[in-house]
Amino acid sequence: MNAIRWIFFDIGSTLVDEEAACRHRIRDMIEGSSITFDQFWEKCLQYAKAGCNGDQKAIEFFGLTKTPWHSEDEVPFGNCEESLRALRDRGYQLGIIANQKPGAKDRLDAWGIGRYFSVIASSAEMGISKPNKEIFTRALAMADCRPENAVMVGDRLDNDIALPRSWACKPSGSEKALRSI
Repeated sequence: MNAIRWIFFDIGSTLVDEEAACRHRIRDMIEGSSITFDQFWEKCLQYAKAGCNGDQKAIEFFGLTKTPWHSEDEVPFGNCEESLRALRDRGYQLGIIANQKPGAKDRLDAWGIGRYFSVIASSAEMGISKPNKEIFTRALAMADCRPENAVMVGDRLDNDIALPRSWACKPSGSEKALRSI
């Protein structure tokens, strides 16, 4: 594990609690329809368990229009800054690889955690989204880091953990690395 120098994080549902924003968006999408929140949510889970993008598939299933995301409802998890500080103090370089709308750096700064990240690879600014391997490759290049010297922390197997073959870590290797930190 001494070879790990960089820890990259997703933002949503990893560093930041998005539950209120997600619920807000769902309420907006189903407003004026006969679809209940629980029906929509169950369909999301059903598609997610099948390995699909649950939100998008549920939107398509019900014939809804995707409404804007409410970033104002997002908040960092309670121990987020403490955890980032502990990792930095142990000598790890920290970075972001995330599918985000424009302004990810500004939001991280507003939450008081932007200073912990030396690299921020945000889909809006980079013009490429996860799980495309190019966003991971570019983030590694920005960090001047080889794949075997990095781990990725995220909430979704399809976007964050089942990474491109060019990324040297397997999900079980990432989990072991994080447990040892």
